[in-house]
Amino acid sequence: MLRGQMAQTDAFMERMDERRQGLWADQRELEVADGSALEDRCWTGDSDGPVGRDCPSNEASSETDSEGSVAEPGLVAEICDAGPAVFAEPGLVAEICDAVPKKSCDLEPVEVEVTEKPVEGVMADAVVPCLEPLASRPLSLGAQDEELARSGANVAESEEAQHLSCYKKDDVWTVHSFEKCKTDDKCPYKKHLDSKRCWGYEKSCNSSLQMSTPHCPDSSNGWYQDKKAQIESFWENGDFGYVKKRREELKSYCTAEKLGDSSLKCCNYFRYCEATNIYIDFRNIDLNTGNDRFRENIFKENEIGGHCHIFKNLIRAEGQHKSPLQSWFAELENYSSFNFHTNNTEHCDVHIEKPTIIMKMDVGINLYHHFCDFINLYLTQHMNNSFSTDIYIVMWDTSPLRYGELFELTWKAFTQHPIIRLGDYNGKRVCFKDAVFSFLPRMRSGMYYNMPLVPGCEKSGYFRAFSQHILHRLNISQEGPLLHKIRVTVLTRSTTYRRILNEEELVNALKTITEFEVEVVDYNFRKMSFYDQLRISHNSDIFIGMHGAGLTHVLFLPDWAILFELYNCEDEFCYKDLSHLRGVKYITWEKSDKLTPEDEGNHPTLGPHPKFTNYSFDVKEFMRLIIGAADYVLSHKLFWEKHQELYKPPSKTEL
Repeated sequence: MLRGQMAQTDAFMERMDERRQGLWADQRELEVADGSALEDRCWTGDSDGPVGRDCPSNEASSETDSEGSVAEPGLVAEICDAGPAVFAEPGLVAEICDAVPKKSCDLEPVEVEVTEKPVEGVMADAVVPCLEPLASRPLSLGAQDEELARSGANVAESEEAQHLSCYKKDDVWTVHSFEKCKTDDKCPYKKHLDSKRCWGYEKSCNSSLQMSTPHCPDSSNGWYQDKKAQIESFWENGDFGYVKKRREELKSYCTAEKLGDSSLKCCNYFRYCEATNIYIDFRNIDLNTGNDRFRENIFKENEIGGHCHIFKNLIRAEGQHKSPLQSWFAELENYSSFNFHTNNTEHCDVHIEKPTIIMKMDVGINLYHHFCDFINLYLTQHMNNSFSTDIYIVMWDTSPLRYGELFELTWKAFTQHPIIRLGDYNGKRVCFKDAVFSFLPRMRSGMYYNMPLVPGCEKSGYFRAFSQHILHRLNISQEGPLLHKIRVTVLTRSTTYRRILNEEELVNALKTITEFEVEVVDYNFRKMSFYDQLRISHNSDIFIGMHGAGLTHVLFLPDWAILFELYNCEDEFCYKDLSHLRGVKYITWEKSDKLTPEDEGNHPTLGPHPKFTNYSFDVKEFMRLIIGAADYVLSHKLFWEKHQELYKPPSKTEL
């Protein structure tokens, strides 16, 4: 039977190769017809496509990765007469690299009626990632973790658990839990106990052992003078180097002088703060009225602070980024030094002993914008060196307005307790023993949103770790690749705009390829749970969709997958940048004369706009891009490594 499977796999590859060759013939006919014959192109590296005239030298084609091998052999091409371009694979879309990356995405219009839903109780901590030693924050496995260990669940072997190899036993487990796992053959974390891998921001981390290294195979388009500067900038702005830089900024603004005192430490501009024994007086703020979620200057002197030695001048100097979703300065600028300790019940109506993360949140009904919150919450965990789910999360919202929340499942990756609204403390004096003011979702040059993505770089280890962290804690596993099929997912839209007018025609064309397993899905929260959305996305080899927040699912595609943004609606860099950060290949529609808008677009206030209409697409051009996408998937090393793992042929002794 296994021999038969191997023969079928070979036949599968032969059929895909034939389709690839057929693609070149079709493309040849098209380009001869429009006067741009393939001989006018030049190709570098190995490929299955036609070879044109010699190419001029290209920086990207000769770059090497950190291990000294050619970064992407056979994947670089140039259009000699049109200027430099980068091809993901012969037959794929060219990405012109001379444009300055856009720094953020426009807020998507939402056409749903939202009712507030409470966050349900969640699973106990199921992951113990890599941490730098921090003796003041001892962590241990939760009860469900130990139950999982006793069950012998094979979580450590999955793709979603690869990041586990970074954690260190001293950082995350009590001695009892560590020794228990060490002697228990069924402990799912056993293989990682003695791992020397690290994230990359730890002082003791050897670069050869860090989770990932910056990957910048292409030119920076003049942003940097040399490759070293390009790599360093990407590491510091879009990878774990961001954590290292923020840790270097951390300084004290109010220092404890003896045991039981308070303290306040923050990064520059108060983008992140750690507070111990902090007192907050909500008696003079009415949190049950108004519609301003982020009222500023709500505290006067002696309404927030602690028993510590304060540096007022240092605090006053950090107000340059004062803005609701960019800084905590408005909330902490009047931090005061008290003559009483906050552990005195006389001064506090509510005592919070459990570690607490305080967050100001972006839009909860838009996937792209809400994941600004989660990505920065994960960043906060790294900064604070704590990944326990036995924490409270407080949503800082100074209004009684409902918060529309469509992706509450994600909170289970961070806390086992319901989210607390700030209004729960209305009229009370609250004392937190251990509080962290989280990184914010729209910081200047922040992580994910407003990020200055370095041209020519991709595959952020931080974004890959975030993906694995969420998938692992939500227990979403990779079920593929399939033996003889490529999994193609088409994201349909039930909204007014950006629908595919000839969607049925495109899907039928996909189904003519017997090697494709095609699934059409509508990620409408009324029709499908977010868990099922993540499961489908993570088990897609090619993910197709129109421009929209649903393409944020690129964060959870497998490493070998490709995102096909069918049309970007002239918002060129939003999901292209996100794909590059995640390390997933991205393509979009190439030929504007082969798509047809329904009308010019009719935004109620902006007038004509490409995001506010619907489109139909040329089927033959669509299939040309799809076959190229399949070509990329089938050429990906990790696709075949996983394929071999699942369908490993028998050894000679088994034949």
